[in-house]
Amino acid sequence: MAWDTARTRRLLLEAAVEEFAEHGPQGARVDRVAARAGVNKERIYQYFGGKRQLFTAVLEAELARVAGAVPLTAEQMADLGEYAGRVFDYHCAHPHFLRLLAWEGLEDGRTGVAAEDERAAHYAGKVAAFAAARENGLLTAEVEPAHLVYAVYALATWWFTAPQVVRMIMAGAGDDSPAARRAGLVRMVRRLTASAEDRSGDGSAHA
Repeated sequence: MAWDTARTRRLLLEAAVEEFAEHGPQGARVDRVAARAGVNKERIYQYFGGKRQLFTAVLEAELARVAGAVPLTAEQMADLGEYAGRVFDYHCAHPHFLRLLAWEGLEDGRTGVAAEDERAAHYAGKVAAFAAARENGLLTAEVEPAHLVYAVYALATWWFTAPQVVRMIMAGAGDDSPAARRAGLVRMVRRLTASAEDRSGDGSAHA
């Protein structure tokens, strides 16, 4: 009987996302991944080479998924507050992704970073888009484009990266619902990135 290689790889990657998000690359076990997937663990070695390579494959697949789901288009550059809101929405629905990045960060320096050159080029493209928008007077000239990119992503993702800290900070908030968090995020990013012209008078163009 012919073996469905593509389906088996997909099942293993889906199972590995949960395993690595929960236990990290050090604590994850290939036998648990195989059991979740309903596949013989030898297939992991056959298709990926080992646990470390499987973790790299998981990160690459998840990075491609988020890049495709929340692209930074010209329309989004015109309203970075709403773009940040869409990033927030994605992580609400897919909390495992930031856990994977957190585990990767804990191991930074001890092992290689998955697809580092490709990812660096991806972020460089975002910085270039911010720089072009600043040159065209669409973004604030008071902050370096790279710092703005970092700030937008940090504001959109910190809710999920350190939920225990967020819970303590927001303990006295009148409304700490996901909708309120998103609305506040959108306003903050619009204010942060607005050009001086947009901030003058009645505030940012989207206020």
